[in-house]
Amino acid sequence: MIYTCTQELLADLNKHGFLVRIPGPVEPDLEMAEIHRRVYAAGGPAIFFEQVRNSSFPAASNLFGTLDRARFIFRHTLKEVRRLIGLGADPFLALKKPGHYVSLSRTLWHMLPRKTISGPVCQNTTTIDRLPFIKCWPDDGGPFILLPQVYTEDPARPGVMRSNLGMYRIQLTGNDYVTNREIGLHYQIRRDIGGHHATALAMNRPLRVSIFVGGPPAHAFSAVMPLPEGMPEVTFAGALSGRRFHYARKNGFVLSTDADFCITGTVAPGETKPEGPFGDHLGYYSLTHPFPVIRVEAVYHRDNAVWPFTVVGRPPQEDTIFGQLIHELTGPMVPKSIPGVEAIHAVDAAGVHPLLLAIGRERFLPGEARKPRELLKIANALLGFGACALAKFLIITAYEDNPSLSIHNINDYFRHVLERVDWRKDLHFQTETTMDTLDYSGTALNEGSKVVIAAAGPKRRELVSALPQDLSLPDGYRQPALAMPGVMVVSGPGFTNMQAADREMGRLAEQLGGLKDRDRLPLVVAADDAEFAARTLNNFLWTTFTRSNPSHDIYGVNSFTKFKHWGCEGPLIIDARLKPHHAPPLTEDPRVTAKVDELGKKGGPLHGII
Repeated sequence: MIYTCTQELLADLNKHGFLVRIPGPVEPDLEMAEIHRRVYAAGGPAIFFEQVRNSSFPAASNLFGTLDRARFIFRHTLKEVRRLIGLGADPFLALKKPGHYVSLSRTLWHMLPRKTISGPVCQNTTTIDRLPFIKCWPDDGGPFILLPQVYTEDPARPGVMRSNLGMYRIQLTGNDYVTNREIGLHYQIRRDIGGHHATALAMNRPLRVSIFVGGPPAHAFSAVMPLPEGMPEVTFAGALSGRRFHYARKNGFVLSTDADFCITGTVAPGETKPEGPFGDHLGYYSLTHPFPVIRVEAVYHRDNAVWPFTVVGRPPQEDTIFGQLIHELTGPMVPKSIPGVEAIHAVDAAGVHPLLLAIGRERFLPGEARKPRELLKIANALLGFGACALAKFLIITAYEDNPSLSIHNINDYFRHVLERVDWRKDLHFQTETTMDTLDYSGTALNEGSKVVIAAAGPKRRELVSALPQDLSLPDGYRQPALAMPGVMVVSGPGFTNMQAADREMGRLAEQLGGLKDRDRLPLVVAADDAEFAARTLNNFLWTTFTRSNPSHDIYGVNSFTKFKHWGCEGPLIIDARLKPHHAPPLTEDPRVTAKVDELGKKGGPLHGII
């Protein structure tokens, strides 16, 4: 089905049994987000909130809450879009099987944006304070738009074919914003909107911003889709929706005429205000920082408009489904974009950017022992490739060592790497570099370090499957537990400062150095709660890679620096304790949780779902 608005999507989901209605009224302050999280965690349906307190509009969430439902929503266009992307990966396919790609002409036509004089979104106007003010976490700085499509154009070369459509969070009120007149714009480092904003600043001109909410679901997905440089997201939106991107220009702003809502405004040169905190997708609050302010010009909406939203937090959440669908679509492009790459996986459970896994081809001369060479070239290319540039821990291994190794089987992948890694040679650091804006493990906002772990060659060791019998820990360390073969987590003393951490990790390294089978225990993680970190794979990944900065938090037994290269004999130690400069982790309000529990009881709208 080709959708033109959120109402059509909801009707289709309801027809096929993929929707639950909550007649309400429901509180947008924490309650709606808690309902969403509980239904998503249960693998439940999309949710239609018919009455949102203090708002003129209904809302919907969990639209993309399962991969099967996301595929269902795009069922009439996914096949052609996959073929289009596959053709981009290998253009010679069109010569090999020309008849197979004739039908793509219609998809290519849908990629051309269509300018109109007006459209449904222009039918009505409202004010910011009449929108659903959805607040997701107790310490959020205010309500946010949670599925925004933020549209900008290059001020020096305006035009829809040089536009950017991105999902950058928008704070509707709170802090120092003047209600109905100002809203906050937060974008992360390396985002395309940053280029448009920088150009506007250089020209000393305001940046025009349009924020679309709702409309065809393909538009929201396109706002997070990683596309080739120079390809505007509105063209992909047309291909995936099976309908050209309809837009109009009004008072100098671009309006997506199929959107449910459109907010227009300008960012004045150099003007910022405090934005945040916000419970973000790493599972922590991103804190209050100065970010650009949008001066609101107008708020438009269509008849029967519905406000779609999502909720982010510690993964997995609904945005995980976006990542999985993106991988399905873009998988064929990766080997073509970076020669030698077989597969990459930004690990959602670790917060996406903190941990990137890769498999590459390690070509070598006959008779020569295989070791990381080509892998290092590939790793450097990955760290300059789109969003991969934000990777903090990049682990890469050789395809030739195990051609059947799956990049998505985390346990098998870690086992494979830890059986082969040589900590004396296989660690490669980048210090004083950029880091994801949302990652507070670094030295300052957007600043931190990276490490590449490149392992190739024959198996070096068997990994322990039980704690060593001769294990003893220094004072202050307790609760040793295996997270997986060859990986031990221990609870350490509470972090106070780097000087104390150096001493504490030094004592741990000295004690581990006396282990008889220390080579079979290549990785040790110091955490605040080892039982929690080792309980599940997701807990281990989240704790280890969101709470460590490679340059500051990696230690090792018998460590050394030789010709600027740091290494150790092993085990490698990662200090994954919470530090004072880290953002606090997200926790729910127990009173709201209890209130939502009532909705799941017999007779409630969520009975049998949560």
